[in-house]
Amino acid sequence: QMPNAKCQKYSVSSAVSMRERPVRLVKPRLLAVTVVLTLLAAAEAAAQTLEPIRYVVRFPAPQTNYAEVTATIPADGRADVDLMMAVWTPGSYLVREYARHVEDVAASNGGVPLAIQKTQKNRWRVTTNGARAITLTYRVFAHEMTVRSDWVEDGFAMLNGAPTFITLADLRPRAHDVRLELPGAWRTSVTGLPDSPEGGAHHYRAPDYDTLVDCPIVAGNPAVHRFTVDGKPHLLVDVGEAGVFDGARAARDLEKVVQTAAKLWRGLPYDKYVFFNVLTETGGGLEHENSVMMMASRWATSTRERYLAWLSTASHEFFHLWNVKRLRPVELGPFDYEHEVYIAEGLTDYYADVILARAGLITAGEYFGSLSSAVASLQATPGRLTQPVESASFDAWIKQYRPDENAVNSAISYYTKGAVIGFVLDARVRQATAGARTLDDVMPSCGSRFSGIPAREATRPRSSAPRRAKSPERTCRTGSGACSRPPTNWTTRPRSSGTGSSSAPRRPIRDPARGSAPTRAARMDASSSRASAAGRLRSTRASTPATRSSRSTTSASAPTISMRASGRTVPVNGPRCSSRDAIN
Repeated sequence: QMPNAKCQKYSVSSAVSMRERPVRLVKPRLLAVTVVLTLLAAAEAAAQTLEPIRYVVRFPAPQTNYAEVTATIPADGRADVDLMMAVWTPGSYLVREYARHVEDVAASNGGVPLAIQKTQKNRWRVTTNGARAITLTYRVFAHEMTVRSDWVEDGFAMLNGAPTFITLADLRPRAHDVRLELPGAWRTSVTGLPDSPEGGAHHYRAPDYDTLVDCPIVAGNPAVHRFTVDGKPHLLVDVGEAGVFDGARAARDLEKVVQTAAKLWRGLPYDKYVFFNVLTETGGGLEHENSVMMMASRWATSTRERYLAWLSTASHEFFHLWNVKRLRPVELGPFDYEHEVYIAEGLTDYYADVILARAGLITAGEYFGSLSSAVASLQATPGRLTQPVESASFDAWIKQYRPDENAVNSAISYYTKGAVIGFVLDARVRQATAGARTLDDVMPSCGSRFSGIPAREATRPRSSAPRRAKSPERTCRTGSGACSRPPTNWTTRPRSSGTGSSSAPRRPIRDPARGSAPTRAARMDASSSRASAAGRLRSTRASTPATRSSRSTTSASAPTISMRASGRTVPVNGPRCSSRDAIN
């Protein structure tokens, strides 16, 4: 019933018009993309209208391991403003309590001190007295050598956003401007941040706080190796080469990794990319929006085994550029920097070594040796029957990076099980489509459908029938849990065993034909607690078989790959696959 004649007339004329003209409906996907783009444009416009927060970072005495920060923060005439520091950093899933390294916090306006009160463990409230902007000063103790923290010493500085920059607690989209004042002996600073439109050396601007947190900064005198892929600059920034690490070789091989990944995803979603490589005899890798922070030994290029471990870490973190950074659970952005979120890792770990094989950097035998090691590690972990992989991801905050003596019985690494699931899914897709499609088609399709990643072009034609294995020793069955010619002299070990970065220890990459099991550098933060925990986990597994004959064949008694679902174990039996199916 219409409230008045005018509305009634409008309703009738509209109905007639609808009968006379064909109705054009907006596709839901197009509508969703339009809404998202509109919201992003509105957020960007808001960020441009709000006054930026401006930081100046100084290192007056770097040998004391301190960075000094001065922040000019808009108050917009409010009586007081709330400030906060993140308690964790995206990609490293443990509450780190970064505020514990912050000292001498003070606020002022035009040189006049303002009252400041700490209201929570990571929050401060400043009484502004009506000022339009306040000046905040504080010092950050930077002496934790991990990929998610800060380090300052006489020779260089490594700054991550979360443990360095205090910001407004409301997290409204506004620009964050960063200017570095370097010691006289330092010549270079590198970051994924864009240059500030105001110009000047070592001057950068993030469009919002998320970007600031996601772009680490390295300053000092690093060796910088450059290469270009698809017309876009890439930098390998080595700190501590010391004439030992072969940066030129590493850059050439990273170029192949980037080219291979770009082929899978049909493009590169950035203007530039930085591989930070801090060579301080530690380990770890942490992905970012257009960069990665890695730590390794300067001797990482001294042997093939150690070098492949380093390349595998780089490949894993680079694949995160799409899987997790763009195609991700909704909880992973916009971030809540004061509470835990859900995470995703496993398929990235599967593709890390697949990309190395496709790039020609490892052999098929080495690839399948690594895959077999993952399957064996999974099957030798009793916790796989207790914790579903989804729970392993959700509980990373309380279990993955806090293992104890019972961890092997109650938990499973989402790196290990996720990588094996990736292999099983790939085999399942190949089986269901008679080899016409693979997981390579699924990932970009998901990216296009759910995250706005440009749809990839039609895949190359595939045979209508699955490829046949070329020889018995290069045949694997997903139901058996390992290739029929497994590597020799390997031992099972946990993929993660401590409180480190987003990346767990890498599986050994080995060629079964060579028979030797190289030592892989741990892709994790170096700490005595993590090492001791790993030792406990390995000792717990001492009763499980650690070696197999290089000529052994699969049998009915071999363990099956199983996944925990609805309180029961469901075996997953897949098709035969050639050793080259997954890497072609």
